[in-house]
Amino acid sequence: MTSTATPPWLATPSHCDWLDDQFRRLIRFMNGARLEAGGFGYLLEDGTSDLTRPRELYLTCRKTHVAALAHLRGIPGTGPLVDHGVDALLGIFHDKENDGWFSALSPTGGPLPGRKEAYSHAFVLLAGSSATEAGRPRGRELFEHAQAVFLEHFWDEEAGMSRESFGDDFSDPENYRGANSNMHLVEACLAAGDTSGDPAWYDRALSMANRLINGAAREHNWFLPEHFDTSWKPVPEYNTDDRAHPFRPYGSTVGHWLEWSRLLLHVEASLANPPAWLREASIALFNHAVTYGWSVDGHDGFVYTTDFDGKVVTDVRMHWALCEGIAAAALLGAVTGDPLYERWYRKLWDHAAIHFVEPERGTWKHQLAADLSEAGTVWPGRPDVYHVVNALLLPQLPAAPSAAPALARGFL
Repeated sequence: MTSTATPPWLATPSHCDWLDDQFRRLIRFMNGARLEAGGFGYLLEDGTSDLTRPRELYLTCRKTHVAALAHLRGIPGTGPLVDHGVDALLGIFHDKENDGWFSALSPTGGPLPGRKEAYSHAFVLLAGSSATEAGRPRGRELFEHAQAVFLEHFWDEEAGMSRESFGDDFSDPENYRGANSNMHLVEACLAAGDTSGDPAWYDRALSMANRLINGAAREHNWFLPEHFDTSWKPVPEYNTDDRAHPFRPYGSTVGHWLEWSRLLLHVEASLANPPAWLREASIALFNHAVTYGWSVDGHDGFVYTTDFDGKVVTDVRMHWALCEGIAAAALLGAVTGDPLYERWYRKLWDHAAIHFVEPERGTWKHQLAADLSEAGTVWPGRPDVYHVVNALLLPQLPAAPSAAPALARGFL
């Protein structure tokens, strides 16, 4: 679903050159995450991995996905990086006794105590799709396996949503349902549909979006509830004593409004007959984010969270929220042709370039305090590259198919 006019940023070759240059620099920086023990590590400011930290499943999956995108962009040396990630996911991260994937491994040894999480399994599915699109030797094996695990254990057909987590043997289901895991599963399901050719994956993505956005977010005036009980009733006071939790913060998360704004347009473009509410809600969520999240405390940037009346709860600025804002503005501008989004796209990139981007390396500071000085209370170091790649790559791609299939089919 695109507009008839070429988005202005695509008509400016120097801007696309800058995006591509930053992408290449970021991939070089990511090379430091490769661990001889298997998988990818948590990157520090100097580009080395913190060898004292656990090896997280979701970080290995995200870096495998990014390496696949880089390989599809023709960057030498990234194919073996994809293989390194896939081998870890089919090897040391895979629970050979109970199936599924361990959420974390010790720095040098076996699995750490934890649960089988929908959040991290979403990224296994995404990594499998991307590795398959990149034509890597074991990509299809990972993709088929990830689909089977998700459908057998996580997908709740009756609810049209994903369950949250289990014990190692897929017993002891958690009495919690989360918007965050289902949001990332929307992305993974769209990629799975593109790679498999099975439109049922698009229907699953629409089902999750419908309940969370057309339902819960709309009912709460676009302040999306993040936490639910097993019947999908919102739990507004969840984590009130841990308000800046990195995965389950209290209140409503501004960056997720922006991420959903983007994802709804991907869902729209993937369906033969998309419902009108997808476009309406995408626009509403973006406008909501810039109204209640941007510069609301006298400092530029998106605050982390608000309560359900719009009062700021946590005022730190997360890099990933800005990245998703850039990608959402680009996609909204492309599908609507409204110059408002071109203005926001430029405004957000200006803010990023001044305060977040380290241009020589292509890395981003991950977290700023309200006064825009660097802070590391939630995400110290430079552990992730996934959201930055969204900001660099998605503005150059159509709304559908997903990034890896689009690159594989020559849509850039």
